[in-house]
Amino acid sequence: MKLQDIRASLRSSGNKEKARVLRSFFKTGAGQYGEGDVFLGIAVPEIRKIARRCQDISSYDIIQLLRSRIHEERMLALVLLLSRYGKATTNEKKIIYSLYLENIKHINSWDLVDVSAPHIVGDFLFKGNRSKLYCFARSKSLWERRTALVATFRFIRAEQFYDTIAIVKLLLKDEEDLIHKAAGWMLREVGKRNPRVHEQFLKTYYKKMPRTMLRYAIEKLPQYTRQAYLRAKV
Repeated sequence: MKLQDIRASLRSSGNKEKARVLRSFFKTGAGQYGEGDVFLGIAVPEIRKIARRCQDISSYDIIQLLRSRIHEERMLALVLLLSRYGKATTNEKKIIYSLYLENIKHINSWDLVDVSAPHIVGDFLFKGNRSKLYCFARSKSLWERRTALVATFRFIRAEQFYDTIAIVKLLLKDEEDLIHKAAGWMLREVGKRNPRVHEQFLKTYYKKMPRTMLRYAIEKLPQYTRQAYLRAKV
């Protein structure tokens, strides 16, 4: 498929009412985190169907999609990159990772970060130097900070928790709710695999954790334990 055909396919799959709902859900109003983002109103499963029909698209055209002002075009680009990354050689993975970092400013919504960061950034850094994540954790960009957190999901799945814990510590005083949610989510995933590490972190830092972060982190604990943490934090 040519790029113009792919864009036409996306537009024909759009839904104006769903687009309106998505604009509200992703906070696209003035001063909000998604200010100015444009939605066609397409569900991710439909985007994945379109991706299956355009696997032969060039890397150049993928980057054009990734740099689009339209949210679903950026999501489609990431779905395509993920597909290629999963089949790539070591050198090809390096190229895809580099393309991702070169265009990271366009991966600027929580769903775009969450769908891609563990599988490209996290996977590429899994056996290498992870210092890039700490640079992201200290970034002024909300999305780079979220990338730092969510990319560690790849490590968590391999029972490696050090970087998740270290990055959460760096972001304990972050002011953004989307960082609080991501940090709590990653801590919860740690807890599913190693309750001891999870409990040790909570007992040490729960009073310093933003309430949303704490709520997300303790979501799977027994109710009496959740309530004890929340009461003690007040």
